[in-house]
Amino acid sequence: GFEGLGDNNPWWNITTGFILILSRYIPIIGPIAIAGLLANKKFIPESAGTLKTDSSTFGIMVLAVIVIITALSFFPALTLGPIAEYFTLR
Repeated sequence: GFEGLGDNNPWWNITTGFILILSRYIPIIGPIAIAGLLANKKFIPESAGTLKTDSSTFGIMVLAVIVIITALSFFPALTLGPIAEYFTLR
């Protein structure tokens, strides 16, 4: 509670309800638009330039990308943490 804010009045209830509805349903427009674009795509037959997604190579590559991105997101904290602790002890 913000002191002095009368938050139980019709204007406050209606405007916050309206904002909640907008913030819930407006972000849905993007994924629905992407789904519509993907549904309209034409089927492309498999060739030498297509990537098969049902192979173990694809699975290993996806796993490698996930591990690398996760490692890169934790790497700065893991390396700078001991350095910062060293300087706080001195």
